[in-house]
Amino acid sequence: MTATAEYDATGLLCPLPVLRANRKLRELPAGGLLTVRATDPAAEQDFPAYCKQTGHELVSSRREGEVLIFVIRKRAPPESSQE
Repeated sequence: MTATAEYDATGLLCPLPVLRANRKLRELPAGGLLTVRATDPAAEQDFPAYCKQTGHELVSSRREGEVLIFVIRKRAPPESSQE
């Protein structure tokens, strides 16, 4: 079963939605899904950029009225090379 969490960042302004979502992702195991709700218009660009930079997968993004909803899958930790 996939671990899931939700974070309501409505009313928060940049950079808080991404920073607090990052904190929530740390609590999830690899492959876990975090759903974030945000109202900051900058989040529309911030979350795709955050996922690209960190390697997490942006599973989906959509808008429901004024609320932006992002679903992010936590990446697996990098493989450590053993010699």
